[in-house]
Amino acid sequence: MIGAIAGDIIGSVYENHPIKTKDFPLFHARCQFTDDTVLTVAVADAILRDRPYVNSIRQVGRRYPSVGYGDLSSNGFTRTMPNPTTVGETALLCG
Repeated sequence: MIGAIAGDIIGSVYENHPIKTKDFPLFHARCQFTDDTVLTVAVADAILRDRPYVNSIRQVGRRYPSVGYGDLSSNGFTRTMPNPTTVGETALLCG
């Protein structure tokens, strides 16, 4: 998980501007965590606390509404679905 989060932060400045070199600074001044980190932490929270994915995704996602969820509108964290049981169903709530 630490590696995934580090990779997300390091790669954040290259997400829309890919590079093809192995010579780049690991932590650029503009590096920041993205939606990938937020949702990774939310899923880990759900697993560790044995709680529904949707609850963790909504709780953590609402704390960080502007980290680049693609086409996800802010109301994606407030929609309801009866008893989502999988990560896929939970993702439907948020996108």
